[in-house]
Amino acid sequence: MRGTVPGLATPHPLGDTLPGLYAEDLFAQALCAGLDEVLAPVIGTLDNLPAYLDLATAPDDLVPWLARWVGMALQAQMPVERQRELLQSAVDLQGWLGTPLGVQLSLEALFGATADIEESGGSTWSTDPHAPLPGDPVPSVTVRVGAASTGDPLDSERVEAVVAAVTPAHVLRQVELRS
Repeated sequence: MRGTVPGLATPHPLGDTLPGLYAEDLFAQALCAGLDEVLAPVIGTLDNLPAYLDLATAPDDLVPWLARWVGMALQAQMPVERQRELLQSAVDLQGWLGTPLGVQLSLEALFGATADIEESGGSTWSTDPHAPLPGDPVPSVTVRVGAASTGDPLDSERVEAVVAAVTPAHVLRQVELRS
C-alpha cells in the first residue's frame, strides 16, 4: 500500500501564498509548513492520478480495485500481469455479456478453456401471426467446458460462478465439464 513519504516537498508551499504581512511571522510560516507536510501526499496523488488509473503504470495493489470499477472480479491468486491483461479486455467483454460469445470469451480469458454453448431460444420471421414460436418456451443454456489450456483441472464451482455472472439472470444454466 502507498503511504506518506517522509520529507516529501509540496510544489505549492502555503507559506508563499500568504499576504506579505505574514511573510516574516514565524508562527504562520510554521503552521503552513505543517499543513504542507500533511497535504503533500494528497497533492502528489492528485497530480499523478492519470498514472494511478492507467493499467500500465497503476500500482499492483490498485489493479483489483480498478477491476471492481468495471464489474470484474479478479482471482487473488492470479499474477498481477494476468490481472492487467484481463482488465484491459474488460471493455470488450462487457459488450458481449449475456451472449454465447460473451460466455466463450469469459471462460477463455479466465481459464483458457474452450466452451460449446447450446441455447434453447431461437428467432424467426413469418407473415402468419399464428405461426409457432421457435425454440423452447423456457430460456436455458447448456455450457460444455473443455480442459484448461494449462492442463490444470477446472474448479467446477468457479466455472459455474463465471457462467452465472455472464448469463442473464432469468436463464436456466447447466454447466458440464469435459476432461
